[in-house]
Amino acid sequence: MATDASPAFRTVPQPHDFHPEISVSPSPTHDGLEFRQFMIAGSIAGLVEHMAMFPVDTLKTRMQVFGGSCSVQPIGVRQALGSILKLEGLAGLYRGIGAMGLGAGPAHAVYFSVYEMSKEFFTRGNPNSSAAHAVSGVFATVTSDAVITPMDVVKQRLQLQSSPYKGVADCVKRVFVEEGVGAFYKSYKTTVVMNAPFTAVHFATYEAAKRGLMEVSPESASDERLVVHATAGAAAGALAAAVTTPLDVVKTQLQCQGVCGCDRFSSSSIGDVIRSLVTKDGYRGLMRGWVPRMLFHAPAAAVCWSTYEASKTFFQELNGSESCRTRSGNIQGCISAETSTGVLNSHPGAAAFGVTHAQNQLSPSSCSYKNNDVDINYQSKGE
Repeated sequence: MATDASPAFRTVPQPHDFHPEISVSPSPTHDGLEFRQFMIAGSIAGLVEHMAMFPVDTLKTRMQVFGGSCSVQPIGVRQALGSILKLEGLAGLYRGIGAMGLGAGPAHAVYFSVYEMSKEFFTRGNPNSSAAHAVSGVFATVTSDAVITPMDVVKQRLQLQSSPYKGVADCVKRVFVEEGVGAFYKSYKTTVVMNAPFTAVHFATYEAAKRGLMEVSPESASDERLVVHATAGAAAGALAAAVTTPLDVVKTQLQCQGVCGCDRFSSSSIGDVIRSLVTKDGYRGLMRGWVPRMLFHAPAAAVCWSTYEASKTFFQELNGSESCRTRSGNIQGCISAETSTGVLNSHPGAAAFGVTHAQNQLSPSSCSYKNNDVDINYQSKGE
């Protein structure tokens, strides 16, 4: 008598309230994160960067207004620092930090979220495109500069020695009353013209340097993530800062004009300001403050990118993108030997997921099999 050689399976009665469900979960917006999480990560990075590097930014501002009729005329970083500490003390290095605190968070939230969304759009099919990274950076800076420029005006006016303003609120009120709302945006065009090439160079250099550093030692890339982001960020920040220093000098002159005896310009034209500076101080005048500017942007970019990437990693882990999704396509879920068998195999896609009868044992309360973006959920539902 012939016998059936196939393995026998015990059929376990199904609870009447046990219903299989198949659902497709939507993918996160980009890179495992939602739009609002990019904004939070960017905001944290911007605040940490600007708060940590604010004293260096004060030195840069003081050196860039040198050459007008301002009272303080330092000729180098050491002289500028010595003058501030002698006349104003340590607190002089932090005048205006409140304005930057109010502006940096929202501006960087816009900055990084727009960059990530633009990068996703422009790099389709070529994730290593430097041109796409540069263009994405330009989109990011145009939008974020509209947010931060008013607070940057307030910050730089407070940074000047013998500033006539008592604080952030007093500065905002007096500038609005005495000069009108347009005063907050007099340098916006210059800021965009400066930051567009700055950001293009910055992001393209950062992405290329990060990719190059990871290729040097791919087996330890994950362990050295912080070092990679910091090094790539520092290189990008230093290069971009050096290239755009002349436009930064123009921006500072426009934002501080008429304050503490600094020169006032008849128009906000970049060309007119450059001609005025060259006539008065020569071409060297356009490079005023380039040393503290590089000293600011190299470590600032390292801090910013490291903080931003760390925040992204935190949100990715929070979202379960690493623990709940498997890149190999294997199924993760609840497997219990105490319950029924044979349910998942009845689904047409079961074979594609590589589920065997022996694996197909599910919890009666709630269970989820996941393969990339497809979730197969088994839940007990009351009638």
